[in-house]
Formats: sequence, C-alpha cells, structure tokens
Amino acid sequence: MTNYGISSYGTYLPAHRVSLADIGAALNMTVGGGVRIAAAFDEDSTTMGVAAAAIALTPGAEPASLYFATTTPAYADKANATAIHAALALPAETFAADLAGSARSGVAALFAGATAGGLAVLSDMRVGRPGSADERTGGDGAAAFLFGTDPIAEIIGKSALTTEFLDRWRDPRAATGEQWEERFGIERYQPLVRRAAAAALAEAGLDEADHVVLVSPNLTFAKRAVKSVVGKLSTRNSPIGHAGAADIGLGLAAVLDQAAAGETILVISAADGCDAIVLRTTPRILQARQPIPVATQLEQGVAVSYTAYLNWRGLLDREPPRRPEPDRVAAPPSARAARWKFALMGSACGACELVHLPPARVCKRCGAIDAMTEVSMAQREGTVTTFTIDRLAYSPAPPVMEAVVDFDGGGRYALEVADGAAARLEVGARVRPTFRRLHSAAGVHNYFWKAQLR
Repeated sequence: MTNYGISSYGTYLPAHRVSLADIGAALNMTVGGGVRIAAAFDEDSTTMGVAAAAIALTPGAEPASLYFATTTPAYADKANATAIHAALALPAETFAADLAGSARSGVAALFAGATAGGLAVLSDMRVGRPGSADERTGGDGAAAFLFGTDPIAEIIGKSALTTEFLDRWRDPRAATGEQWEERFGIERYQPLVRRAAAAALAEAGLDEADHVVLVSPNLTFAKRAVKSVVGKLSTRNSPIGHAGAADIGLGLAAVLDQAAAGETILVISAADGCDAIVLRTTPRILQARQPIPVATQLEQGVAVSYTAYLNWRGLLDREPPRRPEPDRVAAPPSARAARWKFALMGSACGACELVHLPPARVCKRCGAIDAMTEVSMAQREGTVTTFTIDRLAYSPAPPVMEAVVDFDGGGRYALEVADGAAARLEVGARVRPTFRRLHSAAGVHNYFWKAQLR
C-alpha cells in the first residue's frame, strides 16, 4: 500500500478585519481587543477553498481525488467540491466530493486525502449571533493539503476516538449555531484528548512531539488543554480562533510554515470525539513551504465596520435597492461556458498567438478558424490599463469598481475589482484574478473571477 504524505499546502485568510472594540461599542458590551477575520460579501467557503487549493496545487500536479470539508456549504443537495474542481481545471477523472456537517469533516478530508493521494480542502465561515462567542472568537479561512509520495511531512502515527454528546450544534435551517455550557464539553473532551494523544505518539514511537496543535469548537477547553499537552518547541491553538472544519488545517499550516526538517508535529482535534495525527517533516520542507505564511497573512488586512459585516452576513435587514433583482444564472449556458466561467480559460490563436478572452473559435486578428489552444489565466497577473468607479450601482460594499486588465503574456478583459480597494486603484496597478461570487439570485450563486490588487 502506498504511503502518502503532505507534499504541499496553502492557506487563505480573507482581507477584511472587524475590530472587536467596534463590536463592543455597537453592542455596549466588553469583548476585549484584537480583530476578527471576516470573509467579504462576495466570498464563501467555496471561493476561499479555491484560493487555498490554488496555492497547494503545484504546477502539473493532478490529484487522484478532491475532498472538500466545510460546515457552511454554499449549496445543500449539490456538491460544492465540483465548483472547486472546475475552478482548478482538474480533469473529469478526478473524483470530487463534499465532507460536510461538523468540524470533524476537516479531519475526515485529511484522512481521505492521505489514503488516496488526493487534495484535501478545508474551508469555513463562522457566523454567530451579534455579540456571541462565535462572532467574537471565530474566524473565516481555508487551508488545503496535497498528498503525494515526495512529502514535506509524513504521517507516522494517528488515533481516532468517537463518542456522542451534545456540545455544539446547528439547526440546518438556521444561520447561526448553538453550544451547551462549556464545562460539560470540557469534562467530556479531557479524557479523550489524553487517550488519543498517547495512542498516536505511541504508534509514532515518541514520548512527546516538537510541536503541538490542539483545536476544538469548545474554545475554553482548547485553551486550557493545550497547556497540558506541551510540545518541546511550540504549542498552539487555531491561529484565527474557531474556524470550523478549517481549524485543524490552519493550525497545522502555521506550524509547517516554521518547522525545521526532522521535527515532529502532534495535531489534535477535539470535535465529536478526538483525533490525533503525528507528522515528521522531511528536508524538502525547507524548499516547499507556502509562499506567504499564516503569520504574515494574519498581519495583513483592511478594516471593515461592524455594521458592514452584519450586512454581509445577512444579520442586518437593510432596505434593498429600489431596482429589479438580478436574474438567476441559467444552468445550460453556465455548463457550456464552464471552462471560462469557473477556470478562467481563454484561447490563444495557433496562427498569430493572439489571446482571446473569453475564448473564441475565430481569431479577431488573423481570422483563423478553430486554430485555438486553451490558455489558463487564473494564475496570471495583469496590469490595470483603465478603470471606472461607479458610486450609483448597488453593492453590499460600495462603490463598484471595474478595471480593464492587460494580462501578462497577452489577453485583455474587464473585471470587477474585489475587496474595496478604490483608494489604491490606479492605471498601472498590478492585479491578479480571484474567484468570487458576482451575485446570488433565487438560491443560485453566480461564480466568476474578479481582480484583486497586489
């Protein structure tokens, strides 16, 4: 049986930060300092998963499978992994499926990816009632791990314990979740963590690990327990607070960002039981870390008001614009243009090399017919050649900005600009594509690409 380890990884943290002081002032309560990482109005677990997976998926890699873990799927009764599959331009033979419902789905995706040599994508948005612990101590983000035979970290031990008790839950019809009194969860999780950690370390032939990560939906327990399971070099919880199914991935990625070759990592996830994984890094980790560490992503970001955040999450019922609602995206044209719509695939003329966006059969320059070759634009950067800022068009985060982008290597297209960067938008600005929602109508999400300022 082939042994697969982590061959590459990537994380994505949204650009926006909500000040906890802003939350406290708005609700007249004490919530502490710091910020909450918040996905934008045009982001969801699928779009964040695409961003993380694009980093983890090294050039030329074709995973045998794709497993998408989330507790906040954009769709029910439809696979969300297929949109990630399409955005990554993976072949039809690559199996893709969702693992959804609880934070433990993230562990399941890692186990499945390690077994099959696949790509595990863990992504989540934590939505809590105003003033709740989920709102204050949660975070939005994604992590992805590609498993292969030339790893940067190999799995040398693991343990899984399952038990049923009511600690955290959410009615499928509700946007926000519930949690039982935290002391009850602490009492149930403590013995499970000790057993799972001891079993995984024993299988790895270790008394202790160099690094320990312990995550749990029960944040009080996670903070207390991590002090009792000490790593020789570092011990930590999730870097952004509770992140649902992405919790374990973001914690592991933060350690991989700085672990040296030959060091061991014990990762513990206490959710609906307890799972423990022990990994040992290889010399390859020194050359194959993700380009922007989790710590650096944490330091970056732009402030967004608490009222804007509530509006984005649908928790502030504002008057809608007095104009017709956008039309629902139709299935047939979306299917016909899937390579363009999801993967941002253009076409290059084989005769004169002109790049067409969107793809075309007939070359606009030389007139050649059916002489085109597919060209992926999703990872290409570009330069803003002109732009407009529309302060009248409706948007949950006005103004609406459109930029004409000249892509490196050829191709020009007008894209909406993401993440409210009006102050920095200028001719000559460098941008890169980012997978987002253009709008949603009648329960259907219109996914496409926007331009994100570098």
